[in-house]
Amino acid sequence: MSKSIHTLIPDIYAMLEQGVDVEQSDMQEWLDDFASQVREAAAIVLQEGQRNGKTNLRLSQIGKPDRQIWYGVKGVEGEPLNGQTKIKFAMGHLLEALLILFTKAAGHTVEGEQGEVEVEGVLGHQDCIIDGMLTDIKSASSYAFKKFKEDRLAEDDPFGYISQISAYATKRGDKEAAFFAIDKNSGELALNVIHDMVMIDASERINYLKKVTASDTAPPRCYNDVPDGASGNRKLAIGCVFCGYKTKCWDNLRAFKYSNGLRYLTKVAREPDVEEVKIES
Repeated sequence: MSKSIHTLIPDIYAMLEQGVDVEQSDMQEWLDDFASQVREAAAIVLQEGQRNGKTNLRLSQIGKPDRQIWYGVKGVEGEPLNGQTKIKFAMGHLLEALLILFTKAAGHTVEGEQGEVEVEGVLGHQDCIIDGMLTDIKSASSYAFKKFKEDRLAEDDPFGYISQISAYATKRGDKEAAFFAIDKNSGELALNVIHDMVMIDASERINYLKKVTASDTAPPRCYNDVPDGASGNRKLAIGCVFCGYKTKCWDNLRAFKYSNGLRYLTKVAREPDVEEVKIES
């Protein structure tokens, strides 16, 4: 009898606790696939240096803010990726490949890996289909992981994950899809099933973005800056902090190294008594 994606996590935990025969032919094939994906991910991060920006609209982008998408399609150069960030991205690829291996080893069906999807002439690649359900695999920090575990992604989705999976679901005519997430720190797993009530109209969004990116005028800023406590200083909103184009949007942006990370100030009324860090643009 085929398994259901709804038992995926306990099945993986049980499989790991009990162990499996890695000499069986299916396991050998899955291990070879995993090794190939690890080799490919390592080769990419070792040789790519700074990524050459793609200037065509892609399904993976459509949930991002309009101005960020406009910069990318227009070929505006963003901040260079530092070595630490590139390691973080590589680790994400490795963990996602590992979850695919665990899913198969636990007796669940995985199909359509990296299958190409086209909506309104825009291309993308789905992660996979697990037990018949369209599934996007995510590795996340402990903070971000809570949104998947507690089913709060619809309330707080700064990276546009729901928009992206909505596009893949549109093509398949699916009424539901799932995010399969792993906490990079603890190893905890979560399955977050979303329904069409929280999905977007991907075709409408894509056609709107085609008009936005055809214009020579950048859309308005994605976010306003916000007060930094009672200091009189103002800082970037969280949506801007992780954007590679923040120096293009904000003149005279300054960064200060606090114990919980960098804080980007758009206005300095009172000089912080922590180290200032040079921003590369």
